[in-house]
Amino acid sequence: MSDQPILKSKKEQVGELRENGFVIVKGLVPPARLDALRDLSKRQLAEAAGPLEFEADLRYPGAPDSKDVPGGHTVRRLLDAYARDPLYAQCATSPDVRGWIELYFGETPYLSRAHHNCVMTKHPAYGSLTGWHRDVRYWAFERDDLVSVWFALGNETADNGALWFVPGSHKLAFTSDRFDDEKFFRADIPENAALIRTAFSPELEVGDVVFFHCNTLHSAGKNLTGDVKFSLVYTYRGASNAALPGTRSASKPEVALL
Repeated sequence: MSDQPILKSKKEQVGELRENGFVIVKGLVPPARLDALRDLSKRQLAEAAGPLEFEADLRYPGAPDSKDVPGGHTVRRLLDAYARDPLYAQCATSPDVRGWIELYFGETPYLSRAHHNCVMTKHPAYGSLTGWHRDVRYWAFERDDLVSVWFALGNETADNGALWFVPGSHKLAFTSDRFDDEKFFRADIPENAALIRTAFSPELEVGDVVFFHCNTLHSAGKNLTGDVKFSLVYTYRGASNAALPGTRSASKPEVALL
């Protein structure tokens, strides 16, 4: 038997997303584009080019308490990636991404500029831990059916703060008491803890992409290595699933992937 991995068709990958709530697509981004995206991200981080979100803004576990303490200006996200540079916009609307997302939704996909749409950085010293949550907690659309796309601009492992997912959790209904006031999934509840123990953290290589559903429970640990981790993240909806007027989800013009 061959030791080579079995390559799944796009239809099989979409089926895996529907079943598990996430799917890893290996090497979706070409090496030349990856090098350019990584260089651009490092340069913009070094320049502290706005708009930015700082770890101190969120104060998740491990983050500085304010911008006035050591590490207070550690960047968490380079915001509005689509408008930051044409290279980010090209990645968000590339034919590979458009074709995949279009197959999932069965209609024209739209890129949300109000959610994700950023370069995620995770720093060794002050990068925080992100608790278990569903992304849809602060989103407002006609249906809870959106897909986020996570591009690994470098290798991602549990050691440098990679994502963890609870398989199948996008299909589960939870009462509000399973979440805290900030809508994080409570690990102190026995039935929640049992579910969290089923979590999986995929190891990503440069150029790998994770597609995951907005209701999939996920988290991310701290970066225990010596290097900053960079990831590019976008969120998409189908044409028939509009953002609700007057909400944050409708606060920025969206981009149709035609």
